[in-house]
Amino acid sequence: MSDSNDLTGRNATQSRRRFLALGGATAATALAGCSGILGGGDGGEGGSDGGTDTGAGQISLSDFRGSGPLVEQRDAPGGTSIEELPDLSGELTLYLGGGEGGLYLDLINLLEQLYPDFTANHRLEASSDLANTIIEENEAGASPADVFMSIDAGSLGAVANAGATASLPEEALSTVPEAYQDSEGRWVGIAGRARAIPYNTNQISESDIPSTVQEFPETAALENSMGWAPSYGAFQSFVTAMRLIRGDDETMSWLQAMQDHGITTYDDEFRVSNACADGELTAGFANHYYTLRVQSARDDSPIGLAFTEGDAGALVNVSGLEIIDGTDNADLASNFVRHVLSAEAQEFFATRTFAYPMIPGVAPVGDLPRIDDLNPPDINLTELADVAGTVDLLRDAGVL
Repeated sequence: MSDSNDLTGRNATQSRRRFLALGGATAATALAGCSGILGGGDGGEGGSDGGTDTGAGQISLSDFRGSGPLVEQRDAPGGTSIEELPDLSGELTLYLGGGEGGLYLDLINLLEQLYPDFTANHRLEASSDLANTIIEENEAGASPADVFMSIDAGSLGAVANAGATASLPEEALSTVPEAYQDSEGRWVGIAGRARAIPYNTNQISESDIPSTVQEFPETAALENSMGWAPSYGAFQSFVTAMRLIRGDDETMSWLQAMQDHGITTYDDEFRVSNACADGELTAGFANHYYTLRVQSARDDSPIGLAFTEGDAGALVNVSGLEIIDGTDNADLASNFVRHVLSAEAQEFFATRTFAYPMIPGVAPVGDLPRIDDLNPPDINLTELADVAGTVDLLRDAGVL
C-alpha cells in the first residue's frame, strides 16, 4: 500500500520512527481544479461537480473520496485514471474475503454505477474459508470465481501456492512496490495496513513508547495500562510475524511477559483504540486506521499513533486480489484489477477506509507517514498464512 514517489527504496540512514498526534484538519494543499473524473469544476448551482461521462454513469471524484477533517484539502490523486482504462462490461464473479469486505463493496457499487453494463456477483465470507473453497473447487475442476479479493495476504498466498491463480496484467503489477505483491506476479496488494501503537496523549508522550514491541513488558509507563484484541485476525497476523522473526519459544515468552505486565483484552482493535482515546487505556496494539477512524468521529480526541521499527510490531500487511485460474473472463478480470489500482480507487481506499494506498501519487490521509517512511520487518507476506499455529500458541499462552 504505497503512496510515495520511491516506494521500493528504503534509506537505512533515514529515521524510521514516526509519531502521529492527530488533531483537527490536516493537509498540504487544496484540490486543484481540473477537468475529468479527477478534477473539480466551478461548482455552485448548475455548475460542474467534476464529474465525467464515459458513455456510462455520471461519477465524480467526490463519489470515491471520503469526507471529514482528515481528508480536506487534498491534492487530486495521481496515477492512471479510470478515464484512461477500457470500460468494464460483462458479469464478474468475485469472491470477497474478510471483515473489511463491506467497505470494499462500496467501491464495487461505484464501479457498477459508472458502468451500467458491468455486474460484480460477489460472495462475501472469511478470507481463509474462501481460500479453502477456491482450492477445493480448483482441484475438482474449476472454481466459478473469476477474482479473489482478500484482506489477508496469507489467504492469497495459499490460493497461489495451490496453483489456482492466473497471471496478473503487467500494467497492474508495475504500479505496486515489489514488497506488496507476489514475487511471481500471482497476486497484488491493493491497500495496506500498518501495525501501530495508539496511545492517550494526555497520559504519555512519544518518548515513553519503545521502538520495539519486545521492550513493552519492561516499560513502566505501560504497566497495567495496555490493551489488545487477540481474537482479531490482524493481531494474529502480528503474532504470526513474530513467530517467523523470533521463533515460537520467544514469542511465547513475550505473550506471557505482556500478561504479567498487565494487559486488558478487547473484542476488536477499534475498541482498543477508542479505549485509548477515552483514557481507559494508556496504549494498545492495533492497525493504524482504527486511530484515524476514532479521530474522524471524535474531533480533538486525545489519541496519538506511534510506529515501532523493524519488528513484528511494525508489520505492514495488505489487502489484495488475484485472478483465478480457469476463468472464462480473463480480459474482464484483468481490466477489473487495473480499475482497483486506478487513481480513483486508490483515493477511495485512502480516504474512505484510511488504508495505505498502493500506487505512487496517492497520499495517505492526514499526517500519516508515507509507507516508505515506515520500517517493517523483512518477511514474505504469504508466510503469514500459518494462522492455525498462531492460534494454538495463543491458546497455550492463555491469551485465547
